[in-house]
Amino acid sequence: MQSRKDTAWKKSRRFGDVKGGRMRPKLADNIFARAHSFQRPSQGDSLPIYIIDNPSRDYFFPIGPDEIRRELAHLPRKDWSEITHIWFRRFKKTEYEANELPLAEFSCGSGVRLITLYPWPRSFEWIHGDKMPSATISRILGRYGANISFRSGEWVSRWTEPTLKNFYIEYLLFHEIGHHVDWYSRHWSKANRRKLEEAADQYAFGKTTKRSIIYKAEQPGAAQPATQPADKAPVKDQPPTPTSKDAPR
Repeated sequence: MQSRKDTAWKKSRRFGDVKGGRMRPKLADNIFARAHSFQRPSQGDSLPIYIIDNPSRDYFFPIGPDEIRRELAHLPRKDWSEITHIWFRRFKKTEYEANELPLAEFSCGSGVRLITLYPWPRSFEWIHGDKMPSATISRILGRYGANISFRSGEWVSRWTEPTLKNFYIEYLLFHEIGHHVDWYSRHWSKANRRKLEEAADQYAFGKTTKRSIIYKAEQPGAAQPATQPADKAPVKDQPPTPTSKDAPR
């Protein structure tokens, strides 16, 4: 059972703005109003505040507050200390069926800096549709050891719990922290989508590489984080992926 510190949260009518994330920008789906409706934390609140929704019986969150706290402890405190909320957000069935959802997103405004994470199907499967996944998506699948097959007219990748945890930590959480760091340092315009994503990708790549080194030292024999070779940085002109259209269903 979560403590009150983990579940405490407040709501207001002041909305934030989406600054980036593993998603496709859709200005017509009220995404800016959806981003957050939380009040700024009170002085003395322990940050970040965790908000945990019940994801429904068919979905789950591969990581929780304990895993995130452990990962944050290995990051520079200045990178995350001003993130006010991390929201494990349940989606609406209509949002999911319309493929409007990202896997994660960062938003801020009105004294709130929020990272939102969305759940994954309990089947551990990601249905990609009737077209073979792109080269970029295929690289992600290979990096995290997901097995892909063509079944009943659809491409489906099958994940395991350890690799899915790594995916959420490295590809989603680190990426959104990268958006937070970039927004409050270089402050790219949200119109410059490519620069926003490049900055977050570079941050996630660097922290994933460091995480691999830490895990090798601390947990010999454990499932290792997925990382690219240290001498191979991400290709800068890759499109931001996965998009909301590609989100698992």
